[in-house]
Amino acid sequence: MLAVCNSRRMGRPTAELVLTMAAADSVRHGHPWVWSKGIARGSLALPAGTEVVLLSTDGNRIGRGIFEPGSPIAVRMWSTEGSSDSPLDAGHIASKLSHAFARRHAMFPDDNTTAYRLLHGEGDRVPGIVVDRYGHVAIVRLDGIAAEAVAQKFKDTIVRELTRAHVRDIVLRRSEKGSAPVFEVWSGEPPPPTLVVREHGIPFVVDLLRGQKTGAFLDQRDNRRRVGAMARGKRVLNLFSYAGGFSLHAAAGGASHVTSVDIAAQAHGTAQASFAAAGLDARAHDFASADVFAFLTRAKEQGKKWDLVVSDPPSFAPNEKSRPRALSAYRSLHQAAAQVLADGGTLCAASCSSHVDADAFLATLDDTALSPRRLSLLEIHGPPRDHPTLAAWPEGRYLKFAVLA
Repeated sequence: MLAVCNSRRMGRPTAELVLTMAAADSVRHGHPWVWSKGIARGSLALPAGTEVVLLSTDGNRIGRGIFEPGSPIAVRMWSTEGSSDSPLDAGHIASKLSHAFARRHAMFPDDNTTAYRLLHGEGDRVPGIVVDRYGHVAIVRLDGIAAEAVAQKFKDTIVRELTRAHVRDIVLRRSEKGSAPVFEVWSGEPPPPTLVVREHGIPFVVDLLRGQKTGAFLDQRDNRRRVGAMARGKRVLNLFSYAGGFSLHAAAGGASHVTSVDIAAQAHGTAQASFAAAGLDARAHDFASADVFAFLTRAKEQGKKWDLVVSDPPSFAPNEKSRPRALSAYRSLHQAAAQVLADGGTLCAASCSSHVDADAFLATLDDTALSPRRLSLLEIHGPPRDHPTLAAWPEGRYLKFAVLA
């Protein structure tokens, strides 16, 4: 049965849900999600965003979270055990945001990098709410209707804390698959269609209107710098180049020639604008609008080779069911990429699929996958420091970037 307690301290009704032993143990270790199957007792007919107190089967408090109906993730955790008596109110939100923003200020104390993640949802223990900063613009993105409910309820608090972090224009970005994103201005002015920011000192153009996520893939920032450091004097092939971040850093790092391949022709326009912003001549490099697998097949037939190949595809595994097919696709992609790699060359292979862990991903880069190549794994990296994760949350370690030579 669902219990509803009217706590004087909380000032509003709060539902209580009893967790299975396994779910309770997972939360105690720091996992930020409670799956619907982990709820032993309590009604699941709660409105989105309902604050819930979680109990173990013996009645002990575990923590507090926000309920999300109709989702496999029934509850997203906001606090556990020692802090479980603290209700989710404006003060609670403000404290978590100010802590996250202070961490970013220490990471990015100057204008060398002006595009970074201010708030990383579960990694900052503010589940489902992401904020990316592009210069004076902050783009808010929400994951799920529970996060939507929380963000709208505490919008004034979020705006106040972002303003204190010296952000001028604050907008919520909503995007549905196949539709153009919609912006809701929370403070200041609507965002411009494009904006020039800096990454490790290199200017680049962000397409806020049509770009993926909040406009750019900020999680690959440090990996782009790594590619730039490896590129001097080399012929570089950037597969699934999108807005050309790896291509830009390779060219700025002194690559002799860069070939960018993506099926989306409009993304090349953004990449070429970034080259111009950085004072680089895009005409000295190639931008191919093509399917990557078809491009690699033709390149092999023509005997083309590159010294440095970067492969950063979109997620091949949007869910657990698609994992086997994704692993097969990664293996085929890596084999094709290895076949156009010059002798002594370097292959950089990335995956952003949370349903494919690092060990499974590296198995698609083994000797049988890259045969007859025999490459060694030099490094493997994840996202940068502004994308923190939790030790007990393997799903948060989605990004893998492997360097082989």
